[in-house]
Amino acid sequence: MLAREIAESLLKIKAVTIVDEKNLFTWVSGIKSPVYCDNRMTISYPEVREKIANGFVEIIKEKFPDVEIIAGTATAGIPHAAWVAQKLNLPMVYVRSSAKEHGKGKQTEGVLTEGAKVVLIEDLLSTGGSSIKACEALTNEGANVMGTLAIFSYNFSQVDQLFSERNIPYITLTDYRTLLPIAVEMGYVPNTSLETLIKWSENPKMFTKE
Repeated sequence: MLAREIAESLLKIKAVTIVDEKNLFTWVSGIKSPVYCDNRMTISYPEVREKIANGFVEIIKEKFPDVEIIAGTATAGIPHAAWVAQKLNLPMVYVRSSAKEHGKGKQTEGVLTEGAKVVLIEDLLSTGGSSIKACEALTNEGANVMGTLAIFSYNFSQVDQLFSERNIPYITLTDYRTLLPIAVEMGYVPNTSLETLIKWSENPKMFTKE
């Protein structure tokens, strides 16, 4: 099962770090998290990045066979989008976090033709906000966003809501619910912490003081 294989790989290369309640990570969004997923690390491991690229390619061939352009989010989605675009022999663009304040003021780089069918590639989905902004940037510049793919998702319910409201499907290669029991099996997480980690996924603000 690819989802399990990739989850194991992320743990082995230490792309995913799980800590106790005394050593929480703080995300840009302000969320206090016992889990940090840094999929940028995958680019340093040829076998892992190849597995990821092949996984994306298979999904695209099955779910989005009419895709015309592969897009990547800056910066972590760019290398994965490049590998996928190469495998599919398709053009590629990437989406900046914000529009340039000089030149043509574009938010996408590369040749994005009007009405082109685009699949966006992300490294991960946390709250989903940055991914939606990237989809909107592509749409605003004339693209038809068919879907978003990511390596990993934290399974937050708000992500389902955000993508559903905009009628954009999203698919991830693996996710938090798949990874957690594997992390226990591999000894990265004591079984006694499992319940707390599951509760945090259901309520990501449980450790965050308002």
